[in-house]
Amino acid sequence: MSTFKDHFSSASGRYAAFRPNYPATLYSWLAGLCAEHDTAWDCATGSGQATQGLAPHFRHVVATDASAEQIRHAMPHPGIDYRVAPAEASGLADHSADLITVAQAAHWFDLPRFYAEVARVLKPGGVIALWGYGRMVLPGELDAPFQRFYEEIVGPYWPPERALIDDAYKGLLFPFDEIAAPPFAIQVEWTLSRLVAYLSTWSAVKRYQGAQGHDPLPALAAELGPLWGAPDAALHLSWPLFVRVGH
Repeated sequence: MSTFKDHFSSASGRYAAFRPNYPATLYSWLAGLCAEHDTAWDCATGSGQATQGLAPHFRHVVATDASAEQIRHAMPHPGIDYRVAPAEASGLADHSADLITVAQAAHWFDLPRFYAEVARVLKPGGVIALWGYGRMVLPGELDAPFQRFYEEIVGPYWPPERALIDDAYKGLLFPFDEIAAPPFAIQVEWTLSRLVAYLSTWSAVKRYQGAQGHDPLPALAAELGPLWGAPDAALHLSWPLFVRVGH
């Protein structure tokens, strides 16, 4: 029986266009932990944000997602094999993967079933890495209205699994020999309109729109606008990643 909770297929195009990419240093570090670099499995790839970063480091990358619509929007790459498959039944061969990655998605899984699949697919001594990011902190006076939006406006519309993100995966089941990760962060230079486009991919925003019948983002943009500066000003924004890695 599938346990897939599809919060993103309805906005797959926006997800592909507006979700941030992860730092290249993360992929280099993960590749350095692997004894071999034949096959990586990026599970719950979405539209392939993490997969593209893995491709330079592995001969073959298999990228799976339970959403056919997300896979349809993934960026093609000669070294990446995109497949529609749930996290708990990948279709990969036994003990075939040197690295298994899950970016911003492990909180949606049936973890005991997924970890059974990891044990089947991962090579002896292979590496599993789960990572994610929570709410960015906006600079200066911009952060207070943004925090209110996150907690009070769309906060009631987050799925319960979001609590694991807010806890930085500290309470997430992780039955592996853990490896301490150095600090990593997403760094971007975004205009206000680009930030709003990213926020439009949030599952809580989509659920708010469905429940309330209107979009909460124009009001947020109007509140942030006078504090942002010039409409086309690109501000440096950063979010730290939390990373759980193990053998």
